[in-house]
Amino acid sequence: MTPVSLPDALMSRFAAIVGEKDALREASDLAPHLVENRGLYHGTSPLLLRPSTTQEVAAIMKLASESRTAIVPQTGNTGLVGGQTPRSGASDVILSLDRMNRVRDIDPVANVIVVDGGCILDEVHKAAEKVERMFPLSLGSQGSCRIGGNLATNAGGTAVLAYGNMRQLCLGLEVVLPTGEIWDGLRRLKKDNTGYDLRDLFIGSEGTLGIITGAVLKLFPKPLGHQVAFAGLKSPADALKLFERASTLCGSALTGFELMPRIGVEFTAKHIPGVRDPLETPHPWYALIDISSSDSAGTAQTMVETLLEQGFEAGIVQDAVIASSESQRQALWHMRESMSDAQKPEGGSIKHDVSVPVSHVPAFMDEAESAVLRAIPDARICAFGHMGDGNIHYNISQPVGADKSAFLARWREINEIVHGIVLSFGGSISAEHGIGQLKRDELAAIRPAIEMELMRRIKTAFDPAGIMNPGKVVVS
Repeated sequence: MTPVSLPDALMSRFAAIVGEKDALREASDLAPHLVENRGLYHGTSPLLLRPSTTQEVAAIMKLASESRTAIVPQTGNTGLVGGQTPRSGASDVILSLDRMNRVRDIDPVANVIVVDGGCILDEVHKAAEKVERMFPLSLGSQGSCRIGGNLATNAGGTAVLAYGNMRQLCLGLEVVLPTGEIWDGLRRLKKDNTGYDLRDLFIGSEGTLGIITGAVLKLFPKPLGHQVAFAGLKSPADALKLFERASTLCGSALTGFELMPRIGVEFTAKHIPGVRDPLETPHPWYALIDISSSDSAGTAQTMVETLLEQGFEAGIVQDAVIASSESQRQALWHMRESMSDAQKPEGGSIKHDVSVPVSHVPAFMDEAESAVLRAIPDARICAFGHMGDGNIHYNISQPVGADKSAFLARWREINEIVHGIVLSFGGSISAEHGIGQLKRDELAAIRPAIEMELMRRIKTAFDPAGIMNPGKVVVS
């Protein structure tokens, strides 16, 4: 659709803030920013602005507030729920933070790093590495996703088990409000009990309350020992048993425990270059186990060997391999992190980012599989994820030879089936991807009325003009 145009004079005023070369108006320049990563949402916009400083962001928001112009913040455009995509047929202005990509400061003694909201996650990893530290957030999109978006969606990733979500990895924020005011909350304190925690309001708000332009993030000492194992299992129930043993044996050294189905391994080995099945014979399910020791490499090795020995003796583990080098460890993780992309060549995929209590994961998997296959008998279920925190990416690939459009047209129907089962187990319909446009109406339907009303009150208090990423998360 053609967007409702903004007055030329107003667009010129916006452009003057950042300079003409960073005020994009050509359709070819705008096109990559108008579609969501999976192609579910296609928006329209007459203008994309690329500020280079917090002050320029503030000036943009001040003008937007005065002119009642809707602003859609966008960082790496890797979100999966349409939270970063402008509305279709509207005149939303996209505000990209791709020029605000600096590491502002790093303090290895205090274990903190201060970065711009547009800093790429991989660059944070590299900066930490240079001072013998680590930033634990790990995502498949880490080469393109940016910290502002990671915070705005409270990203999780594969290390939540040991280190927590972005909410737990952030000490302070710098935020530009919809009015153009700047809140400087770049505090480096681990203890600061002084009233309402504004930081936590902005984390997970998906750009509906303000624009995160800077952040203070926690760093951690690099582990002295790191080991990864890949184990073949019969079922998610056996994966849960192995996880219980791993938690008891390894404690805080257990930094990852991922569950993967056979079909996911097959898809990945088939479609991702360089990936191969690590075990000689196929197994219905697999666990990827990551152990990091602050003691020594020997300790990590002993832990993983002892865990697998116990698993074999208990009849839980059918076969296993332990990485013998850093390249092998990276290869095992690459297979897991590529599993979602490996589904794309297989046709349409109906995806769910859900969580249930860890002890209920096997029962949820069994019940969801039965219900989905009753609805679509030949559907190929590729459910994988973070067993250690109960977050399952319950993805369903179309039957072989099926019509992709017809299959995807059943998205809402299948969502209702899977999400209904998730809720029956006391789970969540969004574990780490957020709400955006995709789950906005469903959120309103399942949350208590008072909870939705409180969200609307917060939205109105921060954004009285309703210009901040409208149509996402909650409709005020």
